[in-house]
Amino acid sequence: MKNNSKNIAPTVLSVSDLKVKFVTPDYSVHAVNNVSFSLKRGEVLSVLGESGSGKSVTLSAIQRLLPKNITSVEGSIKINGEEILTMSARRLNQLRGGQIAMIFQEPATSFDPVFTVGQQITEGIRHHAGCSQSEADKKALELLDLVRIPSAKDRLHNYPFEMSGGMRQRAMIALALSCDPMILLADEPTTALDATVQIQILLLLKDIQKELGLSIIFVTHDIGVSIEIGDRIAVMYGGQIVETGNLAEVINDAKHPYTKGLLSSTIHANSSGKRLHAIPGSPPNLSNAPSNCSFSERCEFANETCKNTIPDNVKLGIERFSRCLRIGVWE
Repeated sequence: MKNNSKNIAPTVLSVSDLKVKFVTPDYSVHAVNNVSFSLKRGEVLSVLGESGSGKSVTLSAIQRLLPKNITSVEGSIKINGEEILTMSARRLNQLRGGQIAMIFQEPATSFDPVFTVGQQITEGIRHHAGCSQSEADKKALELLDLVRIPSAKDRLHNYPFEMSGGMRQRAMIALALSCDPMILLADEPTTALDATVQIQILLLLKDIQKELGLSIIFVTHDIGVSIEIGDRIAVMYGGQIVETGNLAEVINDAKHPYTKGLLSSTIHANSSGKRLHAIPGSPPNLSNAPSNCSFSERCEFANETCKNTIPDNVKLGIERFSRCLRIGVWE
């Protein structure tokens, strides 16, 4: 039998049983509950879900960016086998930017307004590469060219507020790529942009991902964006991943009622004259740890068992899972 192991891309990021809880004197929030997934080299994982599902918190936990004084994090997060959650501050600073970087949702609040874009890009390059200012300037210019910013040499001297939203987002991508990371975390990077610019940024990210062989986790609440950019998809709800698998499999044959609800409530080419089926109700209150299926109160197929039991993942194929007690019953 032929061994195809050489054709299997190695895992660069592994998240296991991740739990994130925010605790203050007034309230507690169980934002992420037993989330597990992996990311392979050169792969794009799209994380899809409505606001409050735990997507952005998961990304922040991966880089340990959550406030220490109010956050409890349990589980395991490994990059190339190195455990992030117990890593020293010094090693973590080497890792950020150098191996893993993040594109934030709103670049206007991510860039420092009192320094030029060029100064902010070259600072990271010099810190990680230990090169001269002239070498850092040269690389910063190459990066702005890579993300297709016109008149790149002049833009290096612009302050963030002198750029349009689309231009700032391109500059943010350049900043994230400045230290040659292998993993890119993208936290809804197109949400604040108009439709035309959104498409341009998505196409740009796809091209850069293929050119550099990046591994990307792309967080979004937009199914269309997931389809455009993802290889695999993880659907999040109530702080949990409720369905994951190859993008085409999940989109064409969704198994979880929440995933089906998202798909049926989305406008597409065949929607003309048809009534959209919106998901009833509201997302769950995460002030308490889950004791049942997080979607049970909104699910038309839920029974008493669903409302009193935490469902396990049901394996449906290679890296294909769904967290539902009634798979095969309600379909």
